[in-house]
This record gives sequence, C-alpha cells and structure tokens, in this order.
Amino acid sequence: MRTICIINLKGGVAKTLTAVNMAHILATVHNRRVLLIDNDKQGNTSKMFGLHSYDEKSVSDLLTEKNPDLDEIIADTRYKFLDLIPANMNLLDANKMTMIDSSWQRETRFKKALQPISGDYDYCVIDNAPDINIGIINALVMSDDIIIPIKIDPFAFDGLKELQRHIDSVKEDLNPELCLMGCLVTCYSRNDVNAQGEEHLRTQLKYPVFATHIRRTEKADESTFATMPILEYSPRCGAARDYQSFVREYLEKLSDSDTNHKKK
Repeated sequence: MRTICIINLKGGVAKTLTAVNMAHILATVHNRRVLLIDNDKQGNTSKMFGLHSYDEKSVSDLLTEKNPDLDEIIADTRYKFLDLIPANMNLLDANKMTMIDSSWQRETRFKKALQPISGDYDYCVIDNAPDINIGIINALVMSDDIIIPIKIDPFAFDGLKELQRHIDSVKEDLNPELCLMGCLVTCYSRNDVNAQGEEHLRTQLKYPVFATHIRRTEKADESTFATMPILEYSPRCGAARDYQSFVREYLEKLSDSDTNHKKK
C-alpha cells in the first residue's frame, strides 16, 4: 500500500477536493484499491461520502486504541475499490489524549494500526487539516509521498518553509523514505497574478511542482454541495479533466521513480 499525504498548513487550498478526487479517480478510472483517510476534525471528506457520524468508530480510534478493530473503523463507500476511514470532532480530543499518553509511542500509531490491512489496498490517500498535530505527524510517519496543494494568492507560499521543517524532521527521525512528490497548483484562473505566481513556483528549485494545474471552476464548488466527486458530477468540466491528468502524472512519476531505482 503506497500512502499519499495531502497537506498544507494553509487552509482554503483545495486539500479535501484533491484528496477526494485523487482517491476516486485512482479507484474508478485506474481500478486501484484505495483507502481514503479523513484526518481533519471538520470531517469534510467524510461528509462528501455521506459517512460523517458520531455513532460509528473513526480515525480517532487509530490514535487512542492499541488494537483498534479495523472492520469497525473502515467504512465502505458507494464506489467499488474505495473505502474510507471517517473523522469527526472527536479527533480534537484524540490528539490531546495522544499527547498526554506516553505509555506507547505516539508518532507511529496510524502505521501500526493499519499494518494488518496494508496488503488489501494499492493506495492510501490521507486528507489532513491545515495544522501540525500528533495525528498529522502520524500521517507523515506512515506516508510514502507528500503532495502540497497550493492556491496562487498573496499568501500562497506562507507556511511552506515551516511545513518543510516538519517534513525534514519526520524524514530524519522516523521515516527516511518520505518523498515530497510535488506542489499542485489548484484553483487556477487565467490572469496575470496566477500566471506569475505559477511561474515563480516553477522556477524556484526547492519544491518540485506538478506540470498539471487544477483550473478554477464553479462545478468544483457545486460538486461539494452535491457531495459527489467532480468526475461523477461534471466529467467534462476543466477541473475533472485536470484531476485526471494530475493522477496520470502522479502515476507516471511513480513509474519513473521505480525505473530509476532499479537502474541504481
């Protein structure tokens, strides 16, 4: 199971939209077995699939239970090959409890809890809150790849340096294989500000950038109200086509990386 961490310390950059649509496209277009994890107490990813609830177990139990029952935590979605671990506001208390509890390692709880079912899925996609807390550190520890959605605006690059510091710390201490696959420009409009901002991002050398950008479209906002992935809600709109291109680019990057690794 290859794990993808969708993360940015800035809100409003289409993290949830990216996580939901990447997972949906991997499952429905590429026929990959996908586990989507909602790691945000707001539970917006869970709401997209009609699985937000306080009556069922959730991602909080991965942090607070030593031997969580995954059959009770992993929920089926209405899409073949796509399952979800939901979240709700209980995650706020779970993060606090985990920080207080030193009886077992805090940073590896997701990884250890999900190890028994790692062979059941091809990919795991994690949607994270715009924050750094112990749950998000857990997500970074269990991840292979990081994708950073970025919306071009005056504050687009705020927090990147701080996020990189946390990524480097996790990579050095707990997960040496962690890889920043790239920044993904989202909510792209054809204007000078977006063109200049994207060009600046592409010419700097510190952060890799996906060639694909995700165009701004009203259909994307409408899809969230309809609680449907964009490819199902409006398959011909620009954002739907862009997300498909992005997933293809990601898979090609993986293929190229595997080829280069074998050559070495």
